[in-house]
Amino acid sequence: MNWNGPTDIALYLTSGMALGALYFLLLAWTVRLHASKAAATRIISFCFVRFAVAISTFWIIAQQGASPLLLALLGFLFARIATQCWMRLV
Repeated sequence: MNWNGPTDIALYLTSGMALGALYFLLLAWTVRLHASKAAATRIISFCFVRFAVAISTFWIIAQQGASPLLLALLGFLFARIATQCWMRLV
């Protein structure tokens, strides 16, 4: 992988944060469905969609090398922390 500098770092961090935001939004939606006693098929389908999106996105990023994967994972963890802080406020 050829690094273009801060642009690549920002790209992979941002993609990790976007993936994390989507992942944890779907997780919150799944928890709300479970709390409302929704059908198990809907809950399980959200789990599979969440896992499939995360795994496929990380797989695509991993094809670019270890550094982009680690940057995307770092962005994903930033999104996790931000989501936890936001959920405490709501």
